[in-house]
Amino acid sequence: QVQLAESGGGLVQTGGSLRLSCAASGSTSGINGMGWYRQAPGHQRELVAFMDRIGTTNLPEFVKGRFTISRDNAKTTVYLQMNNLKPEDTAVYYCNVQRWGEEYWGQGTQVTVSS
Repeated sequence: QVQLAESGGGLVQTGGSLRLSCAASGSTSGINGMGWYRQAPGHQRELVAFMDRIGTTNLPEFVKGRFTISRDNAKTTVYLQMNNLKPEDTAVYYCNVQRWGEEYWGQGTQVTVSS
């Protein structure tokens, strides 16, 4: 089992920045990738950023140039640096870890961007 601990959400004004962190613990060997999804009220959960085992990243167009995903050398903590935040970025952000065909989700952290 993998346990995930998220931190870094909060309230920020339009144009501001936040940095989310997600630390994995437990059975972390064999992690294939780590990333972030988000879900706004009335919307489906969507991919925000993902990094696979070798460091290849996947970010959708709506965050490119604003969000950056990174991780620590141990590959057990993933970060999401969010710059130039917009009100439409308001959502609950979930950490996602994929390991040997299984998925693990964090509890979610609220990000609210005021206009």
